[in-house]
Amino acid sequence: MDVTVRPVRVALVGNPNSGKTALFNALTGAHQKVANYAGVTVERKEGRVLTASGRSMSVLDLPGTYSLRARSPDEAVTRDAVLGRLAGEAVPDVIVAVADATNLRLVLRLILELKAVGRPMVLALNMYDIAQRQGLRIDLDRLEAELGVPVICTVATRKRGIAELVGEIETAAAPGWAHGEEHWTAPDAEALRAAHRRAGEIMRDCVRPPERPDTLTGRIDSVLLHPVAGLVILLGLLFVMFQAVFAWAAPLMDGIDAGFIALGGLVATVVPDGLLQSLIVDGMIAGVGSVIIFLPQIVILFAFIILLEDFGYMARAAFLMDRIMGGAGLHGRAFIPLLSSFACAIPGVMATRVIDSKRDRLTTIMVAPLMTCSARIPVYTLIIAAFIPQETVWGFASLQGLVMFGLYAAGIISALTVSFVIRRVFWRGAVEPFMMELPAYKLPGLRSVLTNLWLRARIFLVRAGKIILPLMVLVWAASTFPYPPEGATGEAIEYSFAGMLGQALEPLFAPIGFNWQMVIALVPGMAAREVAVAALGAVYAVADAESATAGLAGVLSAQWSLATGMAFLAWYVFAPQCMPTLAVVRRETNSWKWMWIMVVYMFTLAWLAAFVTYRIAVALGGG
Repeated sequence: MDVTVRPVRVALVGNPNSGKTALFNALTGAHQKVANYAGVTVERKEGRVLTASGRSMSVLDLPGTYSLRARSPDEAVTRDAVLGRLAGEAVPDVIVAVADATNLRLVLRLILELKAVGRPMVLALNMYDIAQRQGLRIDLDRLEAELGVPVICTVATRKRGIAELVGEIETAAAPGWAHGEEHWTAPDAEALRAAHRRAGEIMRDCVRPPERPDTLTGRIDSVLLHPVAGLVILLGLLFVMFQAVFAWAAPLMDGIDAGFIALGGLVATVVPDGLLQSLIVDGMIAGVGSVIIFLPQIVILFAFIILLEDFGYMARAAFLMDRIMGGAGLHGRAFIPLLSSFACAIPGVMATRVIDSKRDRLTTIMVAPLMTCSARIPVYTLIIAAFIPQETVWGFASLQGLVMFGLYAAGIISALTVSFVIRRVFWRGAVEPFMMELPAYKLPGLRSVLTNLWLRARIFLVRAGKIILPLMVLVWAASTFPYPPEGATGEAIEYSFAGMLGQALEPLFAPIGFNWQMVIALVPGMAAREVAVAALGAVYAVADAESATAGLAGVLSAQWSLATGMAFLAWYVFAPQCMPTLAVVRRETNSWKWMWIMVVYMFTLAWLAAFVTYRIAVALGGG
């Protein structure tokens, strides 16, 4: 083999929910990397494949699109990548059009547009097993003849047809072609109507209705999409999810906690008393350990989200929420970005690119950080564990889980309320109707679920290593130096740089019940919300040597009032304690104005919510 032969450049293009990413994973496995395209925040996924003949392929997973006309930023990236117009991106040698075999109606028009580009192309007819199970009859030979491209049937989740697809890609790339100047232009209205007609003709000629209609899907949807029963089921699933976050994770969390306590004790016996021991035990182990302990809860939450999405339920949930969201002034497509914000507001903000209207997109961006992201879980669970007893109510429900459910509900309600105000006060006008394809129900692949869970866990652990650990060292240093003067009677931390800053800002936060130690935790918490927990662990470990092993929740329950704890929870429902999110908002809106508007309105809401919560709790005897 000639080792100088460059890799075949392959671009995967398809509609959303076509299984394109699953096909990308089946092709590339672990040989993939994720980045952003130059100058934009659209995610770029590229992987490597080695063919049976020994040739290397570079596979690019492009954002889902319905047309090369590109009505959103995501679709614009796909269009420009296909046409070779992206700066720094190589022109693809082969385009692989990925189609959902159970729903060819929309993708046929996209395939016709891709054909007009003039590049070698292969059609991957994905989810073919579901089409067969439904009795859908597809004339593959005629489909190949009508489209003029080879058709390969694949089942990405089972890696079926992958070898055949790789071979067909290699064949398509073998003759080579000239990377000349691209002259493709967007079709006009007449060309679009012609493409619609042609796609309809191909559909009628090549696809026959199922001999065995999928009545099971219809029966399931008649319940899950019912306007009343469907919402009850959705709320029930969310309720079970948050109950599981506490009940199932408790043994693992206890094990992690015991492990960090033992590690701290071991280090204390090996490293002599002094600054080095304090840095390792009070700064690094107490700080990072207080965040890592929440890994089981985050994994359980993501497990539910991944399973429901792979099963096909998330699209149904979006359908159910459309009427509620429309009443609040949000576009139906906003459900997906807001759902993504439950994991992290950053991908949620970036996912708003699927919304065509600039005003609808900006409204969604402004409320996305109000959704309860996974970074809030460590804060919520710490305060809940400190102040909410482990009791069972109604004979089956965890009281702590109910409080967590209430905090998530508060985030959702606040996002809908702010959106309602924005659309009614600033941007009046009708909201565009919501249209999306409901994917077929399918059993999630165990390997795919575990891979996605591992990626989420790895991101959390890397975040702990790259962000939390250095910040904890800074918090420890700021909490340790300078030393108290001779004759000082207070805690040593009161005379440190952190203590000085906390006491200087304390008057601003005193009306909402925050002490200066809490103020210290808010400052590094701006880098990432969960860092506040680690900062509290480091601050209280420095202030009281025994608290490093006594358990942070126990320390807080002893030193904070119930009113203070509830006010801290209210603060974190609203406060924009995440600099990376603000940076992404700045990039996505291309404006400093909207970023600062978000900062001001969210901090104002946070202070007011904490103030009201604190005063009510004090009035009820929680002070």
